[in-house]
Amino acid sequence: MSVDVLQAKVSVEPIKTGLKKSDRSEVATHVSDVLSDTMSLMIKTQIYHWNVVGPLFKAVHELTEAHYKNLFEAVDVIAERVRSLGFPAPFHFSKNNDLSALLESTDYPRTEEMVDDLIKDHESLVRKMRDSAEGAEQAGDFVTHDLLVGRMAFHEKAIWMLRALRSE
Repeated sequence: MSVDVLQAKVSVEPIKTGLKKSDRSEVATHVSDVLSDTMSLMIKTQIYHWNVVGPLFKAVHELTEAHYKNLFEAVDVIAERVRSLGFPAPFHFSKNNDLSALLESTDYPRTEEMVDDLIKDHESLVRKMRDSAEGAEQAGDFVTHDLLVGRMAFHEKAIWMLRALRSE
């Protein structure tokens, strides 16, 4: 293997698919934010999966396992979309202060609070995806639009299932 290959660096690549570079850049920026939030939600969901207790244990444990596995697969698909647009796929961990606090905590919320927190995060991600999908569509990037619409369907179903766990 040559030294050049080992020293290769991810950079913005010249893509000629009919989308202007400025449009690809804007879409990639929004999708990168979706990627960051998806990664954070995946980690939070898995932490809650490990630490859930109480009468709803089995239902929440099984649901969060299905969700974090889906989110794990989604992270790869979303990151690869950013790469397909010709840009590096970053993760903005510093934007996720609530996740940082959760990772450092040993005092986890009650199960009902976990469920409410996950609902809030899924709803927030749907709103961000909706805005990003609209921007992608306006730029003529129907592939990204389709990807985000598909992901919104997962999150809206997750919200419904999590809400169904609540006693109120």
